[in-house]
Amino acid sequence: MTTSVAASTAIDPELVERFKAALERLNPSGAKIGLAVSGGPDSMAMLLLAHEAIPGGFEVATVDHGLRPEAKDECALVVAACKDRDVPCEVLSVQVGEGNVQAKAREARYRALWGWSKWQRIASIATAHHADDQMETMLMRLNRGSGVSGLCGIREWTYLREDLRVIRPLLSFSRAELAQVIADTGVEVASDPSNVDTSYERARLRQALSGLDCLDPKGFAASARHIEQADLLCDLAVEWFLQENSKPMSGGLRNRIPDDRTMHFPLLRSQFRLMGEDVRGADLARLLERLRAGESGNLAGVLVTVEDGDWVFRPEPPRRTG
Repeated sequence: MTTSVAASTAIDPELVERFKAALERLNPSGAKIGLAVSGGPDSMAMLLLAHEAIPGGFEVATVDHGLRPEAKDECALVVAACKDRDVPCEVLSVQVGEGNVQAKAREARYRALWGWSKWQRIASIATAHHADDQMETMLMRLNRGSGVSGLCGIREWTYLREDLRVIRPLLSFSRAELAQVIADTGVEVASDPSNVDTSYERARLRQALSGLDCLDPKGFAASARHIEQADLLCDLAVEWFLQENSKPMSGGLRNRIPDDRTMHFPLLRSQFRLMGEDVRGADLARLLERLRAGESGNLAGVLVTVEDGDWVFRPEPPRRTG
């Protein structure tokens, strides 16, 4: 489904300046960036803001997941908007594997964007996550009992791979502000039915939040930034601890168990990351309960045991068959 609003073509200059400032922080070199644009109102607003803030400084990719008949038309909207503004744009067609549709689609999308960025020699891709997305993410994670790392929500930048950064310059923008950009320009946009499909957790939460004016998405976004600073301090504390308390070991990791119990969770998370696994906080919390009781546990293919006052991390041995 597509919608179009007839309006003036002027975008609020204050929004343009805020977007430009975010890009200067996230992309200080001023190198050309990529924009991932789906055709929905949020990413189309990002395209329009980028055209005003950094004309000629970006290219666009739009992904056809092949999951809905309307997908090609949605990509065509992006192509048309880019053509009107002399912005290079490429349609990336992907095949989505079986399983969790949203997760598999995301995996296929980012794989395609990485390949495109390599070909275009682009080191950063911007996505259109905004403050309302951040609020929803934080509430969902609070509901699951997430720790400090999880409550950072959507990070302002992350590495997709070692040679590609994903940046999110709209995290300080509300959904309403982006909708105003669309209304002010009259650009045609697409609507994704999955955004209102209550079989998905985010859509159910969004429906429950509708009309709750007491919640400020920008306040949640600011809190996420503060929590991220606390998370960085946790990481530094763990790093300092491990410098003095790691023990050499072949094929795994070994460290003294901290006397300070507040160090347990961030240390456990850090060691799993060093083992190549980034696991959910709730799963780590359950494992930590076992370890504090002197029991061993396994998670994401890693076996953790308690030995002589140490935690020992090894790849889980293969299970016997037959």
